[in-house]
Amino acid sequence: AVPRVVHLERGEVKALLVSFAYFFLVLSSYYIIRPVRDEMGAALGRGALEWLFSVVFVVMLAAVPLYGWIVSRFARRLIVPVIYLFFVANLVMFWMLLTSGVSGPAVARTFFVWASVFNLFLVSLFWTTMSDLWRSDQARRLYGFIAAGGSAGALAGPFMTQSLVGLLGANMLLLVSALLLAGATMTAMALRRLLSAGSGAGIREEELPVGRNILAGAVEVWRSPYLFRIALWVLLANLVSTFFYLEQSRIVGETLTDRTARVQLFARIDLAVSVMTILAQVFVTGRVLERVGVGIAAAAVPAWAMLGLLALTVSPTLAVIVTVLAVERAVGFALSNPAMKVLYTVVE
Repeated sequence: AVPRVVHLERGEVKALLVSFAYFFLVLSSYYIIRPVRDEMGAALGRGALEWLFSVVFVVMLAAVPLYGWIVSRFARRLIVPVIYLFFVANLVMFWMLLTSGVSGPAVARTFFVWASVFNLFLVSLFWTTMSDLWRSDQARRLYGFIAAGGSAGALAGPFMTQSLVGLLGANMLLLVSALLLAGATMTAMALRRLLSAGSGAGIREEELPVGRNILAGAVEVWRSPYLFRIALWVLLANLVSTFFYLEQSRIVGETLTDRTARVQLFARIDLAVSVMTILAQVFVTGRVLERVGVGIAAAAVPAWAMLGLLALTVSPTLAVIVTVLAVERAVGFALSNPAMKVLYTVVE
């Protein structure tokens, strides 16, 4: 069935399905613990959350050089196991703290910050692995289907949480997440062996570290006009997305006064985005990237944002902002984000 929706070449089916499973396990692992994080955040209150987001930023400033040190010291084939198993150990540690009765605001704050950093590194490392293993021409054809694995995981994770929390309790969800992440680690190792063998890559290449020093990546972004433009795109895209998010919060708050109605609306938006994204990633993304190019796909989000801003100017209503934000997220997940990931496949 896969060749009917994806343009495949000889010998790619198995590696494609393993990549799909890898991303599914990664995002299932995260989306199982995200409700736990959000519940802790709600318990801490809005004032604490504003402070915690600042802490997340500071922690990321420290974590990025640490990541640079790891990739400049360890062989390429070891980076995923080292980092993912470190996070598995973290999940087990938090489970032990919570089940032993050591809880309270300090543990909740620590877990909230950790989970936010965990999410960023989890997904970034996945796409780093994809860029390392798939060629640019393959990425154009296959990244849409691979990204659909993550979208499926983002749907499966909450379903598992909802099904298991009543049986196991919230704390045990951390162990479920750890098991899924361990499975993602083994899947990533199997994928590297599969694609390295198929491409004829030598063992010596697998043993080489990725970076030269702890800040090599940051320095390269400033030196390379190509990478700097990617970083600028990411910055501007997130600024626009944040604006839409804040406008949605304002308009929804003014229009719907009932908390249950607001929760139901956001849930319906998430469901609609997930369905649109998966359908587009399976049936549209690969064809767009291959036939019209990465540049046009990457421009899809800013193009839609311009239309959305015009629509909000004419009619700043609930229906307009919900439609604009839902389509913007679906277009981003299905077109612009995979296109941006393809751009990384042509750099060292």
